[in-house]
Order: sequence, then structure tokens, then C-alpha cells
Amino acid sequence: MADPVSPTGVDAPSEVDVVVADHQTDMAIDAPRWAALAAHTLRAEGAAGELTLTFVDVDEITALNVEHMGNDGPTDVLSFPLDALDPPTTGEPVLLGDVVVCPAVAAEAAPTHAGSLDDELALLVVHGCLHVMGHDHAEPDETAVMRARELELLSAHHWHGPPPAGFRQEHER
Repeated sequence: MADPVSPTGVDAPSEVDVVVADHQTDMAIDAPRWAALAAHTLRAEGAAGELTLTFVDVDEITALNVEHMGNDGPTDVLSFPLDALDPPTTGEPVLLGDVVVCPAVAAEAAPTHAGSLDDELALLVVHGCLHVMGHDHAEPDETAVMRARELELLSAHHWHGPPPAGFRQEHER
């Protein structure tokens, strides 16, 4: 069987394993759905390896944000690239990285941001995976590229068509 083709037309490796951990009790998480979206995103970026996608509560995301980013307060998503940008050549498994999402923060932002909690979580999963793969939004040109890629991936793998009218991608992360 041939490898799947990404939305950009580039052959993408099929060996992507997404491990989902749910460390929060604020809401039910559809682990298989979010794992599939993360895997589609990583394949479309040409990745092969393992990613951990973890859903956490506000206290845990706040602690991680302070410890790793030096920012006080909660955030919606954090990404920790591991081997994605410099894969090992020793034959060991490639550990792409970790994406940590806080559904409670996503729920607060959703009405004025992505439009719905479902779309907000999808955006955060894709956004986090793109960070693991080296995308950034520190500069305006990087932001434009990353937002365009998010929209392309969400259209292909989440909505299976154009975004809904309520989806707004212009935001600060």
C-alpha cells in the first residue's frame, strides 16, 4: 500500500503514532478523534514517529506555562518538540514531541475565537503539531504562513471543506 498523499501533494510517511493522555476532568475528550487529527497533521508535514497529545486542567497548564515559557497564568496549548527537527540516526524510534492542550481554556476562548469548542480544540491540536514540526508565529511573515497552513489542514482533515462562518483564526497565542 502506498503512503498517503498530503493536502499539499507531497508523499507523507504513514508511520505516525499519537498517544493521547487525558489528565483533566473538565470535559469528555474524544481521544481517537484528536489522535487522528494530530496524525493527519504530522503526516501532511512529512513526519514519522511518535507524538504525545495530553489534555490537562488549568492548574497543570499554568504550572507548565510558568516552568517552560516563563509566563504567568494559563494558556490553551503548549508544544515541546523533541526529535522532530533533528531525528536520531541510530535506528531508535523518533519521538516527535509533546502537545499539551487545556480544554477548559479552550472552552473560554471558543465563542470569540474559533466559534465552537470542537473547532477550538481542532485548531489547538493542529497548532501544537505545527509547532512541534518547527512552525512559529513570532514574526508577521511566520504568522501568515502558520495560519494558512492551519486553515489548509483543518479544511482537509477536520471540516472536510471550507471553514464554518463562525471560525476566526486571527488571535494572539
